[in-house]
Amino acid sequence: MSEERILLAHGSGGKLSHDLVEQLFLKHFDNPVLLQLEDSAVVDIPPAGASTLGPVALQPRIAFSTDSYVISPLVFPGGDIGKLAVCGTVNDIAMSGARPLWLSAGFIIEEGLLLDDLEQIVASMAATAAGAGVQIVTGDTKVVDRGSADKLFINTAGVGTVPPGVAISGDRAQPGDTILLSGTIGDHGMTIMTQREGLQFASPLESDCAPLNGLVADLLDALPPGSLRSLRDPTRGGLATALNELATRARAGIEIDETSLPVREAVRAACELLGLDPLFVANEGKLVAIVAPEAADLALATLRAHRYGQESTIIGRVVETHPGRVVLQTSLGARRIVDMLVGEQLPRIC
Repeated sequence: MSEERILLAHGSGGKLSHDLVEQLFLKHFDNPVLLQLEDSAVVDIPPAGASTLGPVALQPRIAFSTDSYVISPLVFPGGDIGKLAVCGTVNDIAMSGARPLWLSAGFIIEEGLLLDDLEQIVASMAATAAGAGVQIVTGDTKVVDRGSADKLFINTAGVGTVPPGVAISGDRAQPGDTILLSGTIGDHGMTIMTQREGLQFASPLESDCAPLNGLVADLLDALPPGSLRSLRDPTRGGLATALNELATRARAGIEIDETSLPVREAVRAACELLGLDPLFVANEGKLVAIVAPEAADLALATLRAHRYGQESTIIGRVVETHPGRVVLQTSLGARRIVDMLVGEQLPRIC
């Protein structure tokens, strides 16, 4: 054990990332809230003077999340590291059905970064936060020696409130439920990769980076109570990892249809050129929703009515068989298991 070292693949969001969380972090940070392993922690606010370690009376619930962002290049078609940081944390909070309210912003800046570049990124963060209806209310700045960081790292944490009666988590999905996807997959990851490699396509690639709290709010308003079971934003590790997480949490199987998966032609071409699978490529402006079957049509119409869900589609269902596994029905009629990514497909994309 003492000879084992951290690999880039430990940060890919795939199997090694999950092993690191389960075998190291959960061992030391074990508590009932963390064990839920959701995109954000939903906690009850204890009464004044009460301990946070024991049972508490029912109080308003908050969702709390944090994430760190490292990406190269810092600015890319469709966004930048600042927009990415705000959207990522807003979306993690929204995946619990919460309304994001406040963010923190921590900056680790490498000596030599152009001040104009930093201001462009900070201005982008401010504009993105305003558009999402959240405020950046606290923060921190550290400057490190030249060569000690890759220009700029940003950490954001966020807090939001969970509406009364809303309970959304991976373990609420059940056999028979319908799985929806809010749009095309792989846009963000392939945009970053092609920017790094200097690749150009007839249809330019652009990141899908976007805040999804408004889309989630529309779903909650439109659907009958309890019919929206689970939400995930398929970021690191892509759609395949998000579906595997949901299958594991629900202790049920998931089946998806390859022909229903929306992939832009430029993304498909870039993946084929580089030998990558769009299922494992990161997204920063898409969500997976699992809903009760009787609410599927209404959920689809609601998603398509929103600017960030116009290309939404039904991609599969939750099943009783093969619990904890995701099975893909291919375009050729075959079936294959879709597991989590084991190695590192696209380093440092979010």
